[in-house]
Amino acid sequence: MASNDPPILEHLTWTEARDLLALRPVGLLPIGAIEAHGPHLPLNSDVIIATGMAKRGGAELRKRGVTAVVLPPVAYSVSFAGSCFPGTIPVGSVAFTAWLTELLDYLPTQGFRAICICNAHLEPAHVDAVRTAIDSSSAEVSMPIVFPDQRVEPWAATLGEEFNRGSRHAGMYETSILMAEAPGSIRRTSLEELEPVWIDLPEALRQGARDFSEAGGTLGYFGDPRAATSEYGNELLDLLGKMICESVLEVLARRS
Repeated sequence: MASNDPPILEHLTWTEARDLLALRPVGLLPIGAIEAHGPHLPLNSDVIIATGMAKRGGAELRKRGVTAVVLPPVAYSVSFAGSCFPGTIPVGSVAFTAWLTELLDYLPTQGFRAICICNAHLEPAHVDAVRTAIDSSSAEVSMPIVFPDQRVEPWAATLGEEFNRGSRHAGMYETSILMAEAPGSIRRTSLEELEPVWIDLPEALRQGARDFSEAGGTLGYFGDPRAATSEYGNELLDLLGKMICESVLEVLARRS
């Protein structure tokens, strides 16, 4: 582990966790999905991306003198847009919201100074469920819960043209991050065969498409995955880490 890498809670013993939590760290909660990401990326791509975001954000916070710890990731979430493909496993919005609310309500008892949700699953219904859970959580009274959203400014403008065109599911954006964070997970032979799919997925869902296939992503991806590079993936992770760090620092400053 590099000097600035944040600790990973699930890798600690309970005595190590006790000593860390006594420092009142910021908890970084990765949230992803188990969902189709084309024929070239694994079903847990969003979990990998969310965890990578949290680790970069935690490293940036440590540089600023703020102790942070990466919590175990949330894998199952509201992911019905991918349910037309085998392996996608969604959870209903009501059940997910109730579960996440209970989790957020419990975390202050562990001594966290704040929680930052590091979300990589951008399905609109899922994001709405996360926001509802935060609004419903009594933890907000005693512990700030930060939910930076890379879809909005100023962050969206930094994440590239493909992201902002809405063709950001398993395309260059996500494939690049996987190349940086989990290069062994990519099916390179399948990747080389994929042509760009320039469809605005969020807009297609708003217009009534019920899943990726109806939106035009008949192989479960959008954008241009063949244009991905690990260098670009590292740039994106650094930007997402900066988003997490700055969002946390802003909230802590308001609470101080």
